[in-house]
Amino acid sequence: QVQLAESGGGSVQAGGSLKVSCEVYKPGRRNFCLGWFRQAPMKEREAIASINVNNYETYAESVKGRFTISFDSAENILHLQMSNLKPQDTGMYQCAFAWGAYCTVKPNVDQPRFETWGQGTQVTVST
Repeated sequence: QVQLAESGGGSVQAGGSLKVSCEVYKPGRRNFCLGWFRQAPMKEREAIASINVNNYETYAESVKGRFTISFDSAENILHLQMSNLKPQDTGMYQCAFAWGAYCTVKPNVDQPRFETWGQGTQVTVST
């Protein structure tokens, strides 16, 4: 059974940096996809970054060039390094897991079937 546990997050001023992490407990060595999502109050959940077992990364346009997703396969930890943060980046950040190598957050294409979710960690960016 896959389990996810986020850490990090917090409050930062606009223009600052922050890192959130997600410990991944998974059985076996099958292909998988990991994603980061965020949800602001009164808004729909947004897929912002993904990475698969082959380190293929995709990003939403809203974070491209500012956020970097990475996976430490030795420690089984997923990271999201966020820089040049903006107030609109505020939200609850969750990691998610899907079996299979197909992995993307690009719009207008089929999305991976994320079945396991972390509990979320809050990121607040102030002006």
